[in-house]
Amino acid sequence: MNVLEVTGKTIEEALSKALDELNVTREDVDVEILEEPTRGFLGIIGNKLGKIRVTLKDKSEEIARSFIQDILNSMNINGEIEILKKDDDLIINLKGEETTALIGRRGDTLDSLQFLTSLVVNKSAKGKIRVLIDIENYREKREQSLIRYAGKLAKIVVKNKKTIKLEAMNPYERRIIHSALQNNPYVTTHSEGVDPNRKVVISLKSKTS
Repeated sequence: MNVLEVTGKTIEEALSKALDELNVTREDVDVEILEEPTRGFLGIIGNKLGKIRVTLKDKSEEIARSFIQDILNSMNINGEIEILKKDDDLIINLKGEETTALIGRRGDTLDSLQFLTSLVVNKSAKGKIRVLIDIENYREKREQSLIRYAGKLAKIVVKNKKTIKLEAMNPYERRIIHSALQNNPYVTTHSEGVDPNRKVVISLKSKTS
């Protein structure tokens, strides 16, 4: 629940109710007064409760930045952290030559950083936030490399008429291979095995009349 409307005899009472229900502090919310409380005749007849709308502040960017900066500091890595919040996506890009140390083999370390950051951000978030982290545009470069790789392997399968089983890949990279070859008229793809050893298999399409 990110938005809550509450009534009270006073604005302060309504706010206290809202903070208790959301289990947050005043610094965590924005408050909009919808109706001021009024006192009727003799302070009894015609009394009107005050009404406020309380909205939780989005701290996902602040939390993610702090978490990643702590990791960079602990590893003595200098780098710039760029964060863009787009709907429910938190898009993070690390810049700087030293930050490439966090990519790892085939992006394994980068994937781990993304996973841990997502856990930290969503622990405090009131809604599901998807965290996407890239380092020096590694993911885009890797995607283009995999697309070219898939094309070359498809040609080998057609030429030799033999199925090729690729090395184990994470779900993100397997999707790239499948997508790159989904419209190929000569080969088909499927995955087999269990993560983290699940692999893409490229084989000839069977001829059907």
